[in-house]
Amino acid sequence: MTGLRTVIRAAVRSDVPALNRMIADSARALGPPFYSSAETEAAIAHVFGVDSSLVEDGTYLVAEVDGVLAGCGGWSRQRTLFGGDRFAGRQHGFLDPATEAARIRAFFVKAAFARKGVGSVILNACETAARRAGFSTTTLMATLPGVPFYRAHHYVEIQRVVLALGGVDVSFVQMHRRLAAP
Repeated sequence: MTGLRTVIRAAVRSDVPALNRMIADSARALGPPFYSSAETEAAIAHVFGVDSSLVEDGTYLVAEVDGVLAGCGGWSRQRTLFGGDRFAGRQHGFLDPATEAARIRAFFVKAAFARKGVGSVILNACETAARRAGFSTTTLMATLPGVPFYRAHHYVEIQRVVLALGGVDVSFVQMHRRLAAP
């Protein structure tokens, strides 16, 4: 990291409105040239956003740099792979850490803090927590701007996915990683 004092904490319910605003702002600022404005707005309207179940179970994290909201992201033992509260494709139930991969979820960084290590700090915290919960692998659904970040952290592509969101096709990439032993 480039000397930023980053504090990671569990998100709380009162953070959700500010997090949803930051997620939308991040998508609009960092999405081009990967997504058109129509694709970005469709993803914001139908997929992007906080999954309040992660906030409730304490696995959604907030990164603050000098007291300023800089990013967010989480991990989960729940089946849902991606999508905030508005996403219709959510799944119910819990994963078996012995045979299934923990989910890395909803990573977004404020544009002013992009490429300054904030996402890496959150990802490390999430992977550490997943490992402690007994998971040896993680999986995620990356936005196109997120793919280079995850590749740099040893995630490999499983498949490309195109979702029709409000009549607009938006591409994502499912990725996977085997966690190193503690």
